[in-house]
Amino acid sequence: MIPTLQPLLYEEIVRGALREDLGRAGDLTTDALIGPATACRARLVARRPGRVAGGAVAASAFTLLDPRLAVRHPAADGSEVEAGAAVLELEGPARGILSGERVALNLLGLLCGIATLTAAFVRAAAGSGARIVCTRKTTPLLRGLEKYAVRCGGGANHRFGLDDGVLIKDNHLALVGGVAPAVRRARAAVGHMLTIEVEADTLAQVEEALAAGVDAVLLDNMDLATLREAVRLIDRRCLAEASGGIDLGTAAAVAATGVDLLSVGALTHSAPWLDLSLEVEKGGG
Repeated sequence: MIPTLQPLLYEEIVRGALREDLGRAGDLTTDALIGPATACRARLVARRPGRVAGGAVAASAFTLLDPRLAVRHPAADGSEVEAGAAVLELEGPARGILSGERVALNLLGLLCGIATLTAAFVRAAAGSGARIVCTRKTTPLLRGLEKYAVRCGGGANHRFGLDDGVLIKDNHLALVGGVAPAVRRARAAVGHMLTIEVEADTLAQVEEALAAGVDAVLLDNMDLATLREAVRLIDRRCLAEASGGIDLGTAAAVAATGVDLLSVGALTHSAPWLDLSLEVEKGGG
């Protein structure tokens, strides 16, 4: 089950996007052409198949402009839609629908695109037991929404920021002097609830990380043979995470090496938007 996305997590983002679009004078075109009493019905329709994410986010682009609008969600977040299917249905004052259209489509297209790509990776890794996880390569200020979309696609989330887990990377190791002292310092500095992961470029570093008692090893840019050997060395003593350049063409082979996690930056930085449109029908007024 996908946890509910609380309005607190997205309303300020949507308000900011609406302020950006409406500017100093509001929707000049709609206000000039459409009377305040004009009502309509509208549907946000997927132009191609995909996975839904962010329905409530898109809906808020309309209801923040006019709370009188009635919104229906015929396709729940996490569900698949075919081309031509409605993701949202709206009814009420036309001005709020037309003025909120672009912000709603921008956010919904982005989030559905991430969910759709994530679902494709999950299918590629199916049967291996490996989970698909996202990274911190997200759009600034949209990380929470984009990581939610990954969950809608069947993936899982890596850390949300620098403050919810320790990931000791190659640059840290270069400055500290190796895996053992880095892990020792991290253990002394953070609470018992946080996991410690070390990035390893070589099998020697994997062995050092295991000796240091880490919770996870990030196997960075290793070829398939090296990944298999790393998994053998780890032998389930900690989580094995494959990372670096994984795409839909390689995901199945990487997952088959026995790793627990495939971290894929492309889920959030390269997902094509799902093509959606707003279809309006006069409803009176």
